Amino acid sequence: MIEKDELLQSIIEGIQEKKGKNISAIQLKGMPGAICDYFVICEGNTPTQVSALASSVEEIVRKNTMESPVRVHGQQHAEWIGIDYGNVIVHIFLPALRSFYNIDNLWEDAKSERIPSLL
Repeated sequence: MIEKDELLQSIIEGIQEKKGKNISAIQLKGMPGAICDYFVICEGNTPTQVSALASSVEEIVRKNTMESPVRVHGQQHAEWIGIDYGNVIVHIFLPALRSFYNIDNLWEDAKSERIPSLL
């Protein structure tokens, strides 16, 4: 089980709030070559939902932790939005792009946890 801090919990809450699916949290802390402590990866069914998920994550994180992302990339096309919080990077994909890039398996030695989707 991955130990969750307030930032990680808030990100997951933001994803669940807008019905994100196939949520994974990958703990990279201590892994050689890791650029952050965690990846959080999820999917939205349409570009509109991908955009809504990103907005929800930013809003709930700001409300709960007073943190803002260092950088957000991909909002224009909303097919893959990356939100960088420094020690946590959030990847919000359309299902086909998530499958194509398969970043879930880049760190197969890391601890990974599937987070339940809220329906």
